[in-house]
Amino acid sequence: MVFLGGLGRSGTTLLERLLGEVPGIVPLGEVVHLWARSVLADEACGCGEPFGVCPFWDKVGMRAFGGWSADLAHRMIALRARVDRTRRIPTLARLLAEERAGNGRWPTPGTAELDEYVAVHRDLYDAAGEVADCPVVIDSSKHASLAFCLAAAGVDVHVVHVVRDPRAVAHSWRRRVERPEDGRPMTHWSPSRTSLHWLSENLGLGLLARRGVPVTRVRYEDLLGAPADTLRRLVARIGLSCRLDFLSGSWAELSTAHTASGNPIRFTVGRTELTRDDSWRAAAGSRQLRLVTALTWPLMIKYGYHRRLA
Repeated sequence: MVFLGGLGRSGTTLLERLLGEVPGIVPLGEVVHLWARSVLADEACGCGEPFGVCPFWDKVGMRAFGGWSADLAHRMIALRARVDRTRRIPTLARLLAEERAGNGRWPTPGTAELDEYVAVHRDLYDAAGEVADCPVVIDSSKHASLAFCLAAAGVDVHVVHVVRDPRAVAHSWRRRVERPEDGRPMTHWSPSRTSLHWLSENLGLGLLARRGVPVTRVRYEDLLGAPADTLRRLVARIGLSCRLDFLSGSWAELSTAHTASGNPIRFTVGRTELTRDDSWRAAAGSRQLRLVTALTWPLMIKYGYHRRLA
């Protein structure tokens, strides 16, 4: 399975939609939020139907668990609170190192819960691949901690690390955006908080690579600047033959996708222009830009972002 990681507002949903058009790949959206938002709250699937009546997810639930249940959803939410947290990454990294070394894992608090948590994800991924008849499934949950959970419990995962200029990400998180499901405002953060989250997620995903997990980095700016070339290289790394007939220059033809949670682009169908959102360059104040740069500059340089505005 392929896991899309990175901080939100970095282009993960767009990348997932594009990869979902490649034959052999089925996108699932942000599985980490499926239990609360889809199973319990019955929010809309990417196809537009409420989760509870979406035929794709109905088949996945029946094949994986004999049907969706509130009990399973509540159990997964509780397990996530115990094992799938950024603060647990050091412990997960140690377990992953043992897994990669073939030394087994000594009993530690939470290990049985980690295995239970990941086993449910594995059943879900397997069922989705079978229902869609696709060898590759994509989970765009983003959080490095979930990627660590999957890898530490032995899932054969390829992580796609999506990064974007932190100044653009911070500007996006400040904006008021309505959730398409119910019109409520999406979460918004201050530039300093966004910077710290940007650092923690990207450092966590970098640590995964150092622990031997296959990680391919994709920059938002490269994806929008050269979508065909970027996707061709990425699909080859995933191990599939590349057919990108849904792309034409800077345009993509998007079909209906059964994705759970994510930003409003998951509902987009039809001809879609792929353009970079660089509004932050003019809209973000100089004080905000200096603050974000001061907090993130070591990783900015590593990822090829200049500290000065071009």
